[in-house]
Amino acid sequence: MTQDRAMEDLHCDVAVIGAGTAGLAAERAARRAGASTVLIDDRFSGTTCASVGCMPSKLLIAAAHAAHAVRTAAIFGVTVPAPTIDGAAVMARVRLERDRFVAGTKASFGHLPDGVAVRATARFVDATTLALDDGRKVHARAIVIATGSRPMVPPMFTALGDRALTNETIFELPTLPSSIAVIGAGAIGLELAQALARLDVAVTVFDTGTRIGGVKDAAVEPVLRDLLARELDFVLGVTVEATRDGDGVMLSWTGDSEGQRRYDKVLVAVGRPPALNGLGLDATGLECDNRGTPLFDPATMQCGDSTIFIAGDADASRAVLHEASDEGAIAGRNAARYPDVVAVDRGVPFTITFTDPPVAVIGAPAGDDTVIGDACYADQGRAKVEARNAGLARIYADPGDGRLTGAVMAASGMDHAAHLIAWAVARGETATTLLDLPFYHPTLEEGLKPALRAICKAVHAPVGSDADRGIPAGA
Repeated sequence: MTQDRAMEDLHCDVAVIGAGTAGLAAERAARRAGASTVLIDDRFSGTTCASVGCMPSKLLIAAAHAAHAVRTAAIFGVTVPAPTIDGAAVMARVRLERDRFVAGTKASFGHLPDGVAVRATARFVDATTLALDDGRKVHARAIVIATGSRPMVPPMFTALGDRALTNETIFELPTLPSSIAVIGAGAIGLELAQALARLDVAVTVFDTGTRIGGVKDAAVEPVLRDLLARELDFVLGVTVEATRDGDGVMLSWTGDSEGQRRYDKVLVAVGRPPALNGLGLDATGLECDNRGTPLFDPATMQCGDSTIFIAGDADASRAVLHEASDEGAIAGRNAARYPDVVAVDRGVPFTITFTDPPVAVIGAPAGDDTVIGDACYADQGRAKVEARNAGLARIYADPGDGRLTGAVMAASGMDHAAHLIAWAVARGETATTLLDLPFYHPTLEEGLKPALRAICKAVHAPVGSDADRGIPAGA
């Protein structure tokens, strides 16, 4: 990576603010479209996914899975001693492998053409001009905002100092704490809470709401909550107060229940709003929502009819890696083409929470007339073989023709099966066309067939059961 430190102003077709997943994709797409580019970042420290998000969290979850497998081995007649958790070793491996992922990301910066990477902070002077903290200005025909997001930490938790953690600091712990309060029962909170609990950390999950995981399906959410409650202590529907207590934290709560408990640490997982502070958006003339995020067209990533585009977590829309990459590419291409922007059909919304069981939410939510097929995994054959027979998958379909529109699934293997459903929704498949395809026996994917048959029955006519094909019941 090279950088021009001369004090002359910079001129380019497209300036991109932020070198994360969305920013890298935007710069690359703009350059491939023939535009001259500048990529501005204050650290060039790697993507959120590699450094503090997807990869370190999955490394911690992998350690938790290993411990859980040892504890549950007796189910299969395999008797082993209870696992001993070496917290320092767990965290050392998380950081070691995390740093390798980060190094791979940083290596990509070295492939940027000379003069593209500019290490600085930027703020808007107007819709086509940026002021850098080194005194220079960047003049561009179009600008892409790809500044990502930051953890939200309310002042009460900020006052706790290093006793309060976020997903950006927890992986730096030298060892695992004895106890932790997780504030927020969203995806990040649930993933890390379950992983820590399986690694012998005493965990309590608090939330002001009464539902977990952002799961809006009224049938799937309680199933998920009951399954995770086998390992986690949930305190929902409460407001918490936190104060320092020696080398720990005293937490008290009121609401649907009341109580007080001391913890070594608090993990604050109440959201990651866009990192837009300090950008000087007031100077752009952009229309923003009530949270200060620019309004934009998700088909073009253009903010209003301006020269400014936005992508990735900075737009607070679809905060997952593949969406950030797609949005960056759309924004970069259209910034290069400005004013001749091109609308793009966006992919099917698709998120996975890597709890055990995993949770997948795909496509559009159910409407009043949506046809819904249920597949219960409590008696599913392959799941029973692996002693993972629990959970519920619900598939949504159009009442007119059975075309799949979405799904909410919390059961074993849904992190894999969800891809099949997302692809089917994207291709306009119906429950009937999917049932005409082969389902290998015995697999977890096979467990989705009851949901598809229920849709067929509601839309058309009953289809043959597995029993008709000689497959044992519950398989």
